[in-house]
Amino acid sequence: MNLVQSQETSGAGFCIWAVDRAVYGPVELPTLINWVRDERVTADTWVYAEKSDSWQKAAQIPELQMFFRPKKPAAATVGDTAPARDSLPGVKPGSLRRVKIMADFNDEQLEHFVQFMEILQVRQWTEVVKQGDHGDAMYLVLEGELRVRLMIGGKETTLVTLNPGEFFGEIALFDHGPRSADVVANKDSTLLKISAATFEKLMNQAPELATPFLFAISKTLTARIRADNKRYRDSIQFARTAASASH
Repeated sequence: MNLVQSQETSGAGFCIWAVDRAVYGPVELPTLINWVRDERVTADTWVYAEKSDSWQKAAQIPELQMFFRPKKPAAATVGDTAPARDSLPGVKPGSLRRVKIMADFNDEQLEHFVQFMEILQVRQWTEVVKQGDHGDAMYLVLEGELRVRLMIGGKETTLVTLNPGEFFGEIALFDHGPRSADVVANKDSTLLKISAATFEKLMNQAPELATPFLFAISKTLTARIRADNKRYRDSIQFARTAASASH
């Protein structure tokens, strides 16, 4: 979520109390309305209005009430067997397409899949994953930037930088083993978390979603392995060439 964090709730406009328990703002009304339309601010989000010098839930703010009026229920169609689920607060299912492994999912699949995720707002410099810790979840990067690092002899080596659309920690869904590296947020970031337990539920309840998701992960892992093998071959070739030149 591209918000500007403020330690103060004073000033023109509005501030919000976000899901990460931080205050964001102040912003003007048009920006706040955009956040409502993007579902970043929900009816139950606490909003500070400078004009009234008070905190209220968004649905109680006069300027926002029109956006939270109950919608008329859609007519049921033949074959409807389950009530509709609410989307994950702050995340539009369509925004998941920015994650490469979910780019081919249709709207219905994304709407269902998002129910198995948890949104995380991560502050800059936060250590999301620590090397050696027990792994129990994978993460999808929606916004921000993170780095995968190893600490060797007290010095940091960055293995890769993760940008929106990428993911990490997927091996934890399969072996629940220790993490192989640290992952640290270079910037404030928005992540989606899928726990191993939740993924097992997904496989049992919605195999039609789990199967293409696993296939997309395997394709990405295969590409990574091929790239690592090439780097390994190139490094051996370089070492042998250098050794031959020195004799």
